[in-house]
Amino acid sequence: MPRFAANLSMLFTEVPFLERFAKAREAGFTGVEYLFPYDWPAEQLAEQLRANGLTQVLFNLPPGDWAGGERGIACLPGREAEFRAGVEQALDYARALGCRQLNCLAGLQPEGLDGLIARETLVANVRYAAGRLAEEGIMLCLEAINSRVDMPGFLLDTSEKVIAVIEEVGADNVRLQYDLYHMQIMEGDLLRTAERLLPWIGHIQFADNPGRHQPGTGEINFSRVFAELDRLGYHGWMSAEYRPSTITEGSLGWFEAARQAS
Repeated sequence: MPRFAANLSMLFTEVPFLERFAKAREAGFTGVEYLFPYDWPAEQLAEQLRANGLTQVLFNLPPGDWAGGERGIACLPGREAEFRAGVEQALDYARALGCRQLNCLAGLQPEGLDGLIARETLVANVRYAAGRLAEEGIMLCLEAINSRVDMPGFLLDTSEKVIAVIEEVGADNVRLQYDLYHMQIMEGDLLRTAERLLPWIGHIQFADNPGRHQPGTGEINFSRVFAELDRLGYHGWMSAEYRPSTITEGSLGWFEAARQAS
């Protein structure tokens, strides 16, 4: 059975953030992720991990002004110093939390900025981040996010665009963060696509489509997808990154079904 993690930015939001670790463990999860840790002292988060026997699976590099609409700064020329400072901040948290992989959000391509310049900036920043993370034995993920529904203008909106950047960067510790929800919207054909991309995939996230709710609320056959990823030998984490259509505990039928099927 795949190793399932709970995304605490989306799940268990019925309780304050620091109480969600215990909720995840009570539900049967052994790993957690969330968008960003930076609003809390690292030691406070580490204590929650220790107290609940959880693995910190992943979190994102600082994204710029998230509240102001930025979705990553890696593709933005002129922000390189800020990006590098963010890498160092993320590394500090990764050390404290025992986290072995970080995700880089490429960002939105600004209106009027040449796409080639945005991509060159991204490649240079990813190459820098990969080098710094390699020194610590940490994997860097790059995520493709759909530009049709959730993030219009996001620079890396298909898996092929991510793979092209990974190949140009040429670092051994850069992998694709493959989100089933986003790629169902942009590409579909999830089973064959996942098999083809498996050598590049470092981390998987999921939600059903449409709606970005729990498995079983949309068009994706998750029991088939989970079984196929198991058959293919995917050994990484799979993170539930969905918005429950009910209270979180009531949305976990897929989790129990997956455990019974294993």
